[in-house]
Amino acid sequence: MIGKEIGKMLLENKEKFLIPAEQVAHIQMTNRLDHALLVLTKIGYTVIPVLDSTYKIRGLISMSLVIDAITSIEDVDFNKLGDIRVEDVMQTDFALIENPYDLEEVLHLLVRNSFVCVAASDGSFTGIVTRSEILKATNRIAHEFENKYDVKRKKEYV
Repeated sequence: MIGKEIGKMLLENKEKFLIPAEQVAHIQMTNRLDHALLVLTKIGYTVIPVLDSTYKIRGLISMSLVIDAITSIEDVDFNKLGDIRVEDVMQTDFALIENPYDLEEVLHLLVRNSFVCVAASDGSFTGIVTRSEILKATNRIAHEFENKYDVKRKKEYV
């Protein structure tokens, strides 16, 4: 459980944790891998969300999934990029939480993921919470906690 005062300080900037869907690079599940590779390359991310035609979150596509789909033991066949759809190779097992989300759950998920997708109760993509934004808040706490609180070590920890 997150400590009461640490939790309060973390939540002071909770509105900054969620990067809105409109600002998140994503791709449609019906797009071909050539388009996915183009988007991933141009934005410089290794993983982005995949949405369906109604903007519901359906998976993730990564550079490694794209490359794996066109690679065999013998060679890399770039001609396949235009033939394979994103939905054929996307990752469907991924970190997803519902908005409003629980901060403690997000923290646990961010241990293994660089971001967590957030959706409304109907599955509509709301945005992402990134490890980077949480670390910025944690860094702020590390620098400001003792300015706001008197900290005294308990006897059993001396």
